[in-house]
Amino acid sequence: MSDVVIKSEELGKSYKISHQHRERYVALRDVITNRVKNAWARIRNPQYYDHDTLEEFWALKNVSFEIRQGDRIGIIGRNGAGKSTLLKILSRITEPTEGRVEITGRVASLLEVGTGFHPELTGRENIFLNGAILGMSRMEIKKKFEEIVAFAEVEQFLDTPVKRYSSGMYMRLAFAVAAHLESEILLVDEVLAVGDAEFQKKCLGKMQDISSLGDRTILFVSHNMTAIQSLCTKAIFLKKGGIQKIDSVESVINEYCSIEFKYQLQNEWPYDGAPGNELIKIKKVAVIPLSNEMAIDITTPLKIQTEFWICKENITLNHVCVVLKNIKGECIFNSVLYCTLTKGLHSAAVIIPGNFLNDDTYTADIYFVKEATPLYIHHDCLVFLVNDIPRIDMVFLGKWIGAVRPQLQWEYMQLEGA
Repeated sequence: MSDVVIKSEELGKSYKISHQHRERYVALRDVITNRVKNAWARIRNPQYYDHDTLEEFWALKNVSFEIRQGDRIGIIGRNGAGKSTLLKILSRITEPTEGRVEITGRVASLLEVGTGFHPELTGRENIFLNGAILGMSRMEIKKKFEEIVAFAEVEQFLDTPVKRYSSGMYMRLAFAVAAHLESEILLVDEVLAVGDAEFQKKCLGKMQDISSLGDRTILFVSHNMTAIQSLCTKAIFLKKGGIQKIDSVESVINEYCSIEFKYQLQNEWPYDGAPGNELIKIKKVAVIPLSNEMAIDITTPLKIQTEFWICKENITLNHVCVVLKNIKGECIFNSVLYCTLTKGLHSAAVIIPGNFLNDDTYTADIYFVKEATPLYIHHDCLVFLVNDIPRIDMVFLGKWIGAVRPQLQWEYMQLEGA
């Protein structure tokens, strides 16, 4: 009997993207005229659509792979590579445009905060609802109920409608349900992007426990390469909707880093095209050497700067955080600006002293946080190289070990004679 639990054959998913340009003022007669024209064109040609307003975008194209029982697969790629679309198809949330996928076993998924929860139902009711959706009996859910509640730490609010939960409470309960109910396949999309450090630690620990059993299959999407390396046995690298590579975790991460990370010292956007959401929009990010040379070496002090809009009156931003990582996603440090910022355009910058970073390639994530809840996270918004300096008079010329290599002050004295 085959142990293949997920088989994808030439999987593809396309969307129609609207590019309609609206005038500042459009008369009713213009709207009616345009619709009549388009309707008549479709009658004459059923395949017709307005090429000036619609574009076909393939989020996935020709994706084929097999995953066996017990595999722990990390899925990596830049934003827009098709990672989340793939998990939504595997979760049966969306249908593929072409191709087919065969899944053997019950699937539990955690794709977004509270996916599958009914906002009007209580936490208790949603636990049983999610279990029933997974095909579990009421008795099976009852056996795991206390574990789920203890992990999620929502005992006090168990009989409160989940629409009144904070995003952190939502995430804890959603992850607890997905991880504890006994599905054969677990799909997780960026679970580490939301929640505090203690919760992230619990999530990783639980996923390591699940993976150690060896009989549950896990597909894990993350930008955190360290988490991928610690949890997964294989990896898939997606690029522009297609599979670039499937292999061991180390091999896939190395190819991902070499292909995707071109050095980006500065990015700037207009308001209408800025990354962000309805609360936060990014105007500019930059890494600025604080020296006369544009090249950055280990002695160069530098500044990581962001300019951003807070878009709504009732939003108060409490923290701006810069998380610096090396090319494999290992966190070097997290620096926080404690602030009280309201609607408007703001600038924030953190200065990294010279003789602190080791020679390596670094990426920066910027978090915008209100009361421990990220309002927006800008992943890998900067990529820069820190070069070594010539060490002609030194015996050791290899790469120094360690994430940082600061010049620290030493004290020395001779205590006794020879």
